[in-house]
Amino acid sequence: MTTSPRIRFESNPARSAVTPLELFFDLVFVFALTRVTDWMADDPTPESVLRGALILGVMWWCWVCYSWLGNVVKADEGVMRVGMFVAMAAVFVAAISIPEAFEDLPGGLSGPVVFAVCYFLVRAIHLVLFLLVSHGDPELRGQVLRFGISMGAGTVLLLVASETTGTVQTLLWVAALLGDYLGTALAGTKWRLASAAHFAERHGLIVIVALGESIVSIGIGVAELPVSWPIIAASALGLAVSGALWWSYFDVSSLVCERSLAEADGDRQIRMARGGYSFLHLPVVVGIIMLSLGLKKVLLYVGGGEEHELTDPLYGVPLAALVGGIALVLLGYVGFKRYLTGETSVLRIGTAVLLLVLSPLLALIPALLTLLVVAAVLVALVGIETHTFAEQRHAIRHSSHHG
Repeated sequence: MTTSPRIRFESNPARSAVTPLELFFDLVFVFALTRVTDWMADDPTPESVLRGALILGVMWWCWVCYSWLGNVVKADEGVMRVGMFVAMAAVFVAAISIPEAFEDLPGGLSGPVVFAVCYFLVRAIHLVLFLLVSHGDPELRGQVLRFGISMGAGTVLLLVASETTGTVQTLLWVAALLGDYLGTALAGTKWRLASAAHFAERHGLIVIVALGESIVSIGIGVAELPVSWPIIAASALGLAVSGALWWSYFDVSSLVCERSLAEADGDRQIRMARGGYSFLHLPVVVGIIMLSLGLKKVLLYVGGGEEHELTDPLYGVPLAALVGGIALVLLGYVGFKRYLTGETSVLRIGTAVLLLVLSPLLALIPALLTLLVVAAVLVALVGIETHTFAEQRHAIRHSSHHG
């Protein structure tokens, strides 16, 4: 890659690994995900869940932009290192302002404006860095410029939204996300993917980050409550739920999808990376954060927090977040694998539908039993898949070819 000695970039090799700086970058997103979960849990209404999902969509796109950039050039070398740290600072301030992203609190700066400005800075830094990286590559430069149009539209709409309230504000957020996502899909496939292994690993790590938030929610949910046997049982069941979702992604799916991505080339590879990873990992992350909200509430119910009793059922938005979140994750996994390999898991679709069908009945039983049923269904899914596809699973996991 030809760059000025003063603005040095170092290209990624084909088998590059995620850098420590990228892992450090992800820690900011851990904080952002925690802020979204806590904010929704304070007032779990359909409106707060919708707005939480919109915030996640915006934060996700910030992360996606740098996953593509860090795949082309090393994130911890030259001017990229400086750019990453500046972007991290902007993301961190945006995360701090998440509780005020829609409604400003009395005193201080305008929360919605702070969030929108930080989002603009994160995206602008990415655009400038990619323009510098594309020096000497006219095709990539043209792609970046086309991408910049949708980026500009999205950030302007968020800035306009910061000056509005209520339904108008929510609709402007929706328009900003749709414009950005559709603009990216229509802007072309002339991006560069230096390393399929790095790209797959990067997205796998963000799934772990999100699952980590679900585990954190279990602990935070009972942090100020005395330890009891019901809390221990609920914590174990919550960990089983998170573990089953980890298993469903990393045991086989992530491996076969990475290999499919590595075997593709040209525009087809870019479409696979954009559709399977950039787009279809969003519902996975959103679903896991909704699950985190549900788990946090279950632990409060079980521990007797917020004037709840052990026998109280989980219902309304918390139940919808728990069950709907898991269903969204499973369907996201199905879409991801389908997009990359052409294979469709009917069993996972059936499991998602089963959980949704059961949800009215789950609203009638104690929250701890609800969590037991959900955990049992997911563990059964993992067990059935592991047994039914034992030979294929062994061949995939122990093949000498790793993409």
